[in-house]
Amino acid sequence: MTVLIKGGTVVSASGQSLNEVLVDGEHIVALLQPGSTPAESAEAGAERVIDATGKYVIPGGVDVHTHMELPFGGTVASDDFESGTRAAAWGGTTTIIDFAVQRYGENVRDCLEQWMAKAEGNCAIDYGFHMIIGGVDDQSLKEMDLLVDEGITSFKLFMAYPGVFLSDDGQILRAMQQAAGNGGMIMMHAENGLAIDVLAEQAVERGETDPINHGYVRRAEFESEATHRAIQLAKVGAAPLYIVHLSASEALEQVAMARDKGANVFAETCPQYLYLNLEDHLGAPGFGGAAYVCSTPLRTKHEHHHQDLWKGLRTNDLSVVSTDHCPFCMKEQKELGLDDFRAIPNGIGGVEHRVDLIYQGVRQHEIGLARWVELCATTPARMFGLYPRKGVIQPGSDADIVLYDPAAGWTISADSHHMNLDHSAYEGIRLEGKVDLVMSRGRVIIEHDAYHGTKGDGQYLRRGLSQYLI
Repeated sequence: MTVLIKGGTVVSASGQSLNEVLVDGEHIVALLQPGSTPAESAEAGAERVIDATGKYVIPGGVDVHTHMELPFGGTVASDDFESGTRAAAWGGTTTIIDFAVQRYGENVRDCLEQWMAKAEGNCAIDYGFHMIIGGVDDQSLKEMDLLVDEGITSFKLFMAYPGVFLSDDGQILRAMQQAAGNGGMIMMHAENGLAIDVLAEQAVERGETDPINHGYVRRAEFESEATHRAIQLAKVGAAPLYIVHLSASEALEQVAMARDKGANVFAETCPQYLYLNLEDHLGAPGFGGAAYVCSTPLRTKHEHHHQDLWKGLRTNDLSVVSTDHCPFCMKEQKELGLDDFRAIPNGIGGVEHRVDLIYQGVRQHEIGLARWVELCATTPARMFGLYPRKGVIQPGSDADIVLYDPAAGWTISADSHHMNLDHSAYEGIRLEGKVDLVMSRGRVIIEHDAYHGTKGDGQYLRRGLSQYLI
């Protein structure tokens, strides 16, 4: 089917234009000047013309950090690949990269096949996988090389969760050396998990079991120390490093210093660290704070974390905004930690709201329009081997296109969101700007406040190497 999108403002990572976008089948085939002969010919020949007057025309969002169906703390994330990717589409995200999970004692290949089976035939949008390496040994190191050849080109390690995911410094160095050889990207959950567990045990012994203590024991110093250590190990291992879900000013300072010295180090943050805080949210009355338990944790509002993270997004010391979407319902899931904050499943649901929440930064003059698109679509695609197929509106790219209405005002609520979640971390936040239409590989899947996609529309993506390797 041929579709012409006309009348809108096309926004890319390099700026804005008034081009018309011609789609044929699954791909963008041309950007046309309005009023020109080719544009007039395209409109005459198009099977459908979409009027985007007053709207931004942007590439579909690329969320490179989600956890659908993740087993954690005796339960499983409440969004599966069907519901989670459908919710992502509602929010203007047309590609996710999730995580296949290997734990100690498990075979990497077997684990990957299990995760591929979870997603296959269920996703509403295109998807790929990173590989969590929870047990670094000779076998998993060899598998890293094979996975790169198969289009899984990034590997997540943990400095947290002893006995479950934590890798020691020697294991981390070996994995980084392996990535240096195969071109893969090492992603790091940077918190000092052993030190955190000491403070958590001491807090419970004192009877301090409320959710807010999750934030108290996961101190910003532990995130900063682990970030510094990861950077030094990456320097020795000669591997690129991507810090996930960075939340604290102190950790950002470590990334900024390394980048200023020319290190091949990158970091993401998430909307929760830009909008939510320890006192008002994690410290909500009663057990309400459990809704905001995530790791890294929300930080105090009495320091400058929010301001510093927005600054990092402007200066590119923070390169990407992802969600770390890992939803758990309050009822029967978060409630597992009623008597002990350590048993609260870690995670916040947000895959549906990332594009909207970061657009508020445009309205608040924290970032510009081009940077919004860069953070939410273009750089994620480049970082993880999907560009130019994804993350850009240009001839030859997939027709993943979002029409965004900057004049639409609305309020986030669990009553109207599409995630399989009985609460919203962003309940009551008023937004200006809203996704109006979503096209995935040339097919309109969101329009007129209705979902027009079907289960299994999404395709698995074999990824190349990061374009940020040096």
